[in-house]
Amino acid sequence: MPDSFVHLHLHTEYSTLDGACRTKDVAERAKELGMPAVAMTDHGNLYGAISFYKACHAAGVKPIMGCEIYLAPESIEKREEIPGRKRACHMTLLAENNVGWVNLQKLVSKGHLEGMWYGKPRVDREILREHSEGIICLSGCISGPINEWILQDQEDHAWETAQELLDIYGKENLYLEIHNHGMEQQAKIRDSLANFAEKMDLKLVAANDVHFLHKEDHEAHDVMICIGTSRLLIDENRMRYTPEVYFKTAEEMRELFAEYPGACDATLEIA
Repeated sequence: MPDSFVHLHLHTEYSTLDGACRTKDVAERAKELGMPAVAMTDHGNLYGAISFYKACHAAGVKPIMGCEIYLAPESIEKREEIPGRKRACHMTLLAENNVGWVNLQKLVSKGHLEGMWYGKPRVDREILREHSEGIICLSGCISGPINEWILQDQEDHAWETAQELLDIYGKENLYLEIHNHGMEQQAKIRDSLANFAEKMDLKLVAANDVHFLHKEDHEAHDVMICIGTSRLLIDENRMRYTPEVYFKTAEEMRELFAEYPGACDATLEIA
């Protein structure tokens, strides 16, 4: 399926008050669009794993078990604000095989049992390394650990972070994740990551950070975000998602990433 595509970064209803995709609908949509597989990567949890697995098998679509984990800037034992750093960055982890699935469960459990801070089940680099076998790492969305530095124009720190991830996961299991929702910040990140990929001999992978199935679902999703953040639709300064984070077709994704055709091919390679 050279012209196909697989969504590897997707939030279901189990990303509570953030994702608006029901697991059964995700599987059926992937089948409808002729996609051979689809991933579930909810925020810091694997609550939807069984539902997602069963739905995908019923639809004849390969389920890829994953999680968008919260990565602490330093040790999870350090529970204090660090100037210029996020409390936690986001990173997309996928189970490559049964060993990876077990490691993903252990990693997520440690986040909840040992790393919880401000409601986020964080892990650190030591935990990532301990449970890295069988895991494919995508470097994350705009809130990823490499991108955090790129957006601060600190390329040296971004490079060091990329090297850290390479040391943990190896060349075969680390992909630099790029997004394109028409945002200037994402364009800046794509340029830097493309440069890193060339220098480090790594592959780019395209993702859409899916939060709802259809573009017309954006309004309902926006209402849900307001509920989750205790804000009103009429509030000007509130959290908003772009309407572009829907389950796009392979054609739409390949058009968006025409400048990086290998990034869409990489989704099929991973699947």
